[in-house]
Amino acid sequence: MKFVAIVRQVPDSESRLKIDGGKVDLSGATLILDQMDEYAVEEVIRLQEKHGGESVIVALGPERFEEAVRTALAMGADRAVHLVQEGYLDPISQAQALAEVLREEAPDVVLTGGQQADWDSQALGPAVAEALGWPVVAWTTALELEDGKAKAKHDLDEGAEVVRVGLPAVFTTQQGLNEPRYPTLPGIMKAKRKELKKVPVAAASKVEVLEQTIQERTRLNKVLDGTKDPQGAASELVRLLHEEAKVI
Repeated sequence: MKFVAIVRQVPDSESRLKIDGGKVDLSGATLILDQMDEYAVEEVIRLQEKHGGESVIVALGPERFEEAVRTALAMGADRAVHLVQEGYLDPISQAQALAEVLREEAPDVVLTGGQQADWDSQALGPAVAEALGWPVVAWTTALELEDGKAKAKHDLDEGAEVVRVGLPAVFTTQQGLNEPRYPTLPGIMKAKRKELKKVPVAAASKVEVLEQTIQERTRLNKVLDGTKDPQGAASELVRLLHEEAKVI
């Protein structure tokens, strides 16, 4: 069997980002393997360990993505394919480019992060499944293979459900699916010798990014005096949180 993890490189959540010329400047940011994608890498390795076959990493992005790909290889995946594309590509265009390689690889299972940290988007996994014409299970928390099918558990707003889908299929991951392993020193050394095939891509984005900004929140500095009327102050706090802050 063959198991594929689609990975991306994103800024670390603690990185200080800045805008230069209307675009996010990543020159001073720490870039890492998307933490959601770590669950995908861990799961394809576990599936290979249990069922045999091959674990493959696929990435679509600029040259700098190689570092994230090597991290995934150091975790234990067998080999990687890096589609090299500079510049922005929307999720649909990415999915179509990835689908071409995935058809050639012909995997049984494809996993990717449930949400892309830099886009704050959940689009990539379902878009890949749509491009391939395969079933998709989102926000997977458990995955088992049995007789050419997969049984998966995933979260819903009201709880969770267990579904069974035919293979090949796409699954998106989330915390709870597994506990990703750390790359070891021997794993890092082996990763340098593992196959990493680079394929130039010249896909055109369906979306043009006109300007990028960093969201900044200003403090309203509202102070409620509850010394004389605690109950009234509490009611006003709830109203403000609900109507103005919109957090409840």
